[in-house]
Amino acid sequence: MSEPLPPANGTESDDAPNLATPSRRQLLMGGAVAASAIVSIRPALANTAASVLNCTIPVPDQGRSGQYVAPNGQVVPAGTQGAFPGAGQPFTGEQVKQALRGGRLPGTAYDQNQAYLNYIRRLQSGTSGFTCYASLQMPR
Repeated sequence: MSEPLPPANGTESDDAPNLATPSRRQLLMGGAVAASAIVSIRPALANTAASVLNCTIPVPDQGRSGQYVAPNGQVVPAGTQGAFPGAGQPFTGEQVKQALRGGRLPGTAYDQNQAYLNYIRRLQSGTSGFTCYASLQMPR
């Protein structure tokens, strides 16, 4: 039970396909797949960019609402001296993005803005707003 030997002249038999060189049909099909991928990816990226700017980040997250945010970004009990009450409404990705670039979150004084930004920078996976913040960090 041995395998058949290749043809003596060193060429492939006529019935075996040549896998090293794609046919014209294979090339055209590959080009069509690539073109459709590009067409479908561009709108998806545009939608992603728009959704990133419209996502929201609550400060603090809903599980800790009613607590304050210390200047270093940690959540502390309500009434802690030097800490700030949570924001009444979540901030949008666009608002956070502008604040991280030197702007200010709406409705905040300088120190409160810094505390909220420190809170946002400390967000971890599983915390409300983390995915939004992480998506703001992605290069475009």
